[in-house]
Amino acid sequence: MNYLSVENISKSYGERVLFQDISFGINKDQKVAFVAKNGTGKTSILNIIAGLDVPDSGQIVTRKDVSIAYLAQNDVLNPDLTIEETIFATDNIILSVINKYEKALKNLDDTEAYQNAFELMEQYNAWDFETQYTQILSKLKLDDLSLKISTLSGGQKKRLSLAIVLISKPDFLILDEPTNHLDLEMIEWLESFFAKEKITLFMVTHDRYFLERVCNEILELDEGKIYKYKGNYSYYLEKREERIQLEQVTTDKAKNLFKKELDWMRRQPKARTTKSKSRIDDFYQIKEKASQRRLDHKVQLEINMERLGSKVLELHKLFKSYGDKKILDGFDYIFKRGERIGIIGKNGTGKSSFLNIITQQNEVDGGKVVVGETVKFGYYTQSGINIKEGQKVIEVVKEFGEFIPLTKGRKISASQLLERFLFDKKKQYDFVEKLSGGEQKRLYLCAVLIQNPNFLILDEPTNDLDVVTLNVLENFLLDYPGNLLVVSHDRYFMDKIVDALFVFRGEGIVENFPGNYSDFRAYDSSDSDETIDEKPVEIVVEKTEKKVTKNTLTFNEKREFGALEVEIERLQKRKATIENQFLNVEIAADNISKKSEELQEIITTIEQKEERWFELSMKQED
Repeated sequence: MNYLSVENISKSYGERVLFQDISFGINKDQKVAFVAKNGTGKTSILNIIAGLDVPDSGQIVTRKDVSIAYLAQNDVLNPDLTIEETIFATDNIILSVINKYEKALKNLDDTEAYQNAFELMEQYNAWDFETQYTQILSKLKLDDLSLKISTLSGGQKKRLSLAIVLISKPDFLILDEPTNHLDLEMIEWLESFFAKEKITLFMVTHDRYFLERVCNEILELDEGKIYKYKGNYSYYLEKREERIQLEQVTTDKAKNLFKKELDWMRRQPKARTTKSKSRIDDFYQIKEKASQRRLDHKVQLEINMERLGSKVLELHKLFKSYGDKKILDGFDYIFKRGERIGIIGKNGTGKSSFLNIITQQNEVDGGKVVVGETVKFGYYTQSGINIKEGQKVIEVVKEFGEFIPLTKGRKISASQLLERFLFDKKKQYDFVEKLSGGEQKRLYLCAVLIQNPNFLILDEPTNDLDVVTLNVLENFLLDYPGNLLVVSHDRYFMDKIVDALFVFRGEGIVENFPGNYSDFRAYDSSDSDETIDEKPVEIVVEKTEKKVTKNTLTFNEKREFGALEVEIERLQKRKATIENQFLNVEIAADNISKKSEELQEIITTIEQKEERWFELSMKQED
């Protein structure tokens, strides 16, 4: 059943064409992700579909009997209402029934009102709905419903907007960056919610694990064209690469043909036959194809940053509280050169405050922060950059630096850095106020990077960035030789970039974990009942309800440990072989599904064996 048809829509702002003649459809039960670069009109398309904007041409056709809800990036909430009043202000009839019932509970003396409210709950079968409604609010940490909207943080408002659209139980839900301002626990709950709910989704998200686990189809807007991929994110990456390679082959053939036709054009006399004119028309089409080039850039830099000394950053017995809220409780850590550490934890546990303490923007209650003499911080904050009115893109970056020095006397200029982060030469001379929110974030990143820091601190750098830009940023950071400290709820990004984690547990407890996010989740889920030791470096492995005391390996365990190393290495090689076959398009189309299943099975086996290897290695270290 077709819920939505987008028919040949176009949108421009002045001379800037966002998209032209875009068409696609959404059917019942589809969970579709929409992928495109920042600034190409993703949010504009969502607003047009939701009826908040109109296209310059074309039309949107929706079924009349389909209820639609839209989670925008910036919802307008009435600041004078409470959370509860905001939720019940919607036109959902079941919510109004629940509201009457809850009011009746507060005034049980009015038995007639209570009886009427009870009968309405029965009539609309609202009991299960009330349970789910309460669970949604609880999972999104909206416990105090009496709070006024005017007192809420930006993150709380975003979670309230999400709660409202989930509670309304629409047939068709449109989401613009639903995971922004959610902590990791909330994101994982939302994944499982969408997995079990029969709801049709159309969403823009930069969270690639969320995209992988929730969506069953991907629409990509690339170079003004729509491409459809019937599968999850892994399938999309595979097929997109195949498409790009095929386009490159076609472009190369067009270039060769163009050279031949150009030679023929030069040799032609002025008077031409009808047949010649037809060939001339073909020539200009060939010329257009031959001139096409992809604007994606892969960053492969050998940055020649200022060398870090032996002392990088030392944190000695740090204590920090805000009133009764404890952020740090005697935290110790000495950073080594080149460490790449991620920071995770629930919202409100003090992650951003910790970064401000490190950069000495906030004072500690006790302890000492010692910064090495050679350390040059580059700090990307959530608040962004202050843009001067009338400032152009290139001018913003040049304020902070003209170039980044590379090895062997080479350098990358401010303009070249912007190009690598997908600002072409024309875009560099646009006024900053014309940029989309995601493009402004991308520009801010360039302004931080051009300063050539040797200790890079990033606070939620992936928010509002598109998938293409995230790949560019990841490639840059993989080449980055300095220290890296990053707060992010983007699990894919964290897995790819960091080697260790600071886990903010709340109440001042910070655990130091040696691994990436997926390693931590595997460990944490297996040890969910374990009491956390307040000493952050101490990690106790638990197999059953009783804690395993670390001691020397038995003879059989030593044999198992050695065999695991050999087996993991063999599986890694097999995994690499299959991945290379995908990359080089060596697998027949009818065999792709089988190979994908084999690859997933290998990855799962590796994770299980690495978890056991890690358990034994911890035991051996004692």
